[in-house]
Amino acid sequence: MNQLEQLKNFTTIVADTGDFQSIKEFSPRDATTNPSLILKAVQKPEYQPLLNKIVEEKSYLPTSEIIDHLLVRFGEEILKIIPGRVSTETDARLSFDTQGSIEKGYTLIKLYEKAGIDRERILIKIASTWEGIKAAEVLEKSGIRCNLTLLFSLPQAIACAEAKVQLISPFVGRIYDWYKKSNGKEYKNADDPGVQSVISIYNYFRKFGYSTEVMGASFRNTSQIIELAGCNLLTISPDLLQKLADSEDLITCKLSNENAQKHNIEKINMNENSFRTMLNDDAMATEKLSEGIRQFSADAVKLEELVDALR
Repeated sequence: MNQLEQLKNFTTIVADTGDFQSIKEFSPRDATTNPSLILKAVQKPEYQPLLNKIVEEKSYLPTSEIIDHLLVRFGEEILKIIPGRVSTETDARLSFDTQGSIEKGYTLIKLYEKAGIDRERILIKIASTWEGIKAAEVLEKSGIRCNLTLLFSLPQAIACAEAKVQLISPFVGRIYDWYKKSNGKEYKNADDPGVQSVISIYNYFRKFGYSTEVMGASFRNTSQIIELAGCNLLTISPDLLQKLADSEDLITCKLSNENAQKHNIEKINMNENSFRTMLNDDAMATEKLSEGIRQFSADAVKLEELVDALR
């Protein structure tokens, strides 16, 4: 049994791609997309007809609304392949706009429902800013499930859990990148700070009975993935899925509810003041959150430019 097959015994596998062929190849339960992945996909020749068709059909709409239709169409096609859920991301430029994020979430869900897709199969992806978390809280109360992304710290995770969001995506690889660059050190296995961050979040959630799902994301190597076997979900890029499929080395379950209960963890009182203070005190999380929002916003602009060039 290869490592990917072993991992599926402990953890739900999610494909981190907008590429339909990769999703078909690895048979994940769920899939996640973001502006960068969609931008990358629509520049491939095989997706050009899909992009052209949507731009032609919706040319009477503002560019931002054409993008909404494009994101949803990708989600529709992915849902034809997978049995579970697809995550569709709101515009990163709304990361500090609670009302704007709420409205975008409603817009995306309405487009999916118009296409005959049940909202239970959709996760609306929103950045884990205080404003984004508050938007997700409102959406969740109206039955719209959310995936809080660009998450780099425990206070972000706790705020999400207390807002009763469906799922969070702590970014392993980007945390690893920051510490490697900052300390000039190569981290491996359980010493990896990105891995440690997800473990601490998972244990905190299970210790205190939060229902929010933890989905490790943004991996740089298979070692990071293997160290998180047992996490609720792991979203993995096609190249790393292939590496797992190519190896038959043994994988053991590392995270469990039973193990989490053994840890002596202090409960943190989370409110806006403590959230902002704790996040500000964490240089890595502050920098990576800001950087991630800038990157996703830049790719959203590039996607708009691509659409405008076709109109």
